[in-house]
Amino acid sequence: MGEGERIPTHSDEVPGQAGSEIRSIFYSPIYWFKMLARELHWSFVFGVTIVYGVSQGLGGALARVGTEYYMKDVQKVQPSEAQVYTGITSIPWIVKPLWGLLTDVVPISGYHRRPYFIFAGSLGVVSMLFLSLHPGLHIVLALISLTASSASVAIADVTVDACVAQKSGLHHSLAADMQSLCSLSSSIGALVGFSLSGIFVHLIGPQGVYGLLTIPAGLVFLVGVLLKEQRASSFAYEQMNQNLVNAGKAMWKTLKCPDVWRPCLYMYLSFSLSLSITEGMFYWVTDAPAGPMFSKQTIGYIMAIGSVGSLLAAILYQYGLKDYPFRDILFWAQMLSCLSGMLDLALVLRWNLKLGVPDFIFVVVDASVSQMIGRLKWMPLLVLSSKLCPAGIEGTFFALLMSIDNAGLLTSSWLGGLLLHVLNVTRTEFHNMWLAVLIRNLMRIVPLFLLFLIPRADPNSSLLPDEVMNTKEVAEAQASENVELVALVNSTDGR
Repeated sequence: MGEGERIPTHSDEVPGQAGSEIRSIFYSPIYWFKMLARELHWSFVFGVTIVYGVSQGLGGALARVGTEYYMKDVQKVQPSEAQVYTGITSIPWIVKPLWGLLTDVVPISGYHRRPYFIFAGSLGVVSMLFLSLHPGLHIVLALISLTASSASVAIADVTVDACVAQKSGLHHSLAADMQSLCSLSSSIGALVGFSLSGIFVHLIGPQGVYGLLTIPAGLVFLVGVLLKEQRASSFAYEQMNQNLVNAGKAMWKTLKCPDVWRPCLYMYLSFSLSLSITEGMFYWVTDAPAGPMFSKQTIGYIMAIGSVGSLLAAILYQYGLKDYPFRDILFWAQMLSCLSGMLDLALVLRWNLKLGVPDFIFVVVDASVSQMIGRLKWMPLLVLSSKLCPAGIEGTFFALLMSIDNAGLLTSSWLGGLLLHVLNVTRTEFHNMWLAVLIRNLMRIVPLFLLFLIPRADPNSSLLPDEVMNTKEVAEAQASENVELVALVNSTDGR
């Protein structure tokens, strides 16, 4: 070794390595985003970002806070009634298979996806304008408008889900990345939306917020204009009924597979048994004399900070948990959900004040933890659902799986409303609120005993047996029997 040479020391390497690591951390999301745009096309990534990030994330946050105050301050309904009304407006999400079936088997002007984005955006603009421009609206008309707005978001959601499911079938290795893109977009959008929601509700009122929600709906319309989709060369509309029948048969065949119906049963039961008493808690933290009496701005800030937990969960799943078996992640997520529910009980019983923890700090921690755990439970179920979709009916079947989840959430909402009614939790009476929270927490234990329904499989592998995966081949084999689903499958596959 010459005189001018020496062994590099650790202190010589650290600055360069540290700078390189910092740059890598900063640019990694950008490279990841560009990779998805390159592999999946930029219009697809744009559509996912708009639908999940702007429409569902930001728009959903504004709509949630705006609707809660609209029901409480404008319509002046009881918390148990608000819980039921929330379930009614979610009905379009229960019939998601209908929207998915339409996108799969009923093309418009040769396109399976673009026209449905355009219709969804138009419906959202009209319904939000109607709500914002009519003061003193009767509760029935208000529910119809809110349900139409919910249908707008649901149709856009099922259409982009069909795109995601189709891409997942073509790019198995990117399935988890696509779900991470969906979750990150939704979480970031919700963070921004909740941050602004309380301010907007305070300044322009709930109906003014509905006026603002025409912007996300308009952007969904734009997705339909820009999305790259190959136009089907021909489609025999007289064969539409036969296509619907064949799609139904393919769905039924898939559902009969134990590897499919068992996870479906778990998803429904796990959501329905986790009773929702969200409206009761909202009324308690804003109106109860013994409660925190939070203002509109404070509610928005709490939900915004809480949504950070959802964002962190999406990042944690993408970079640390996406390769773990579904059953393991769901076990720990459900266990943590049981434990985190005790934070609500401590808040209602005012234990946090006895420990010297201010209400705002305690509720922020509670909201962050709850949303993080909820997202950690939701993401593996989304990946699992995307892998249970047979080729040719991706949109329909993924919508069916999501409708099962939403049916569970609807059951949870209505059972929670019934619980609040039975315990006599009203706008002015909150003495039994602690009991409602306790019962909800105990019910969260039950799904732990149902985890045997979830496959302990590699999340990166195909989960469907060959006879279910080969839906396209089955359709082709039946062509001699005048079954013309082949054209549908080919167009869905992007040929």
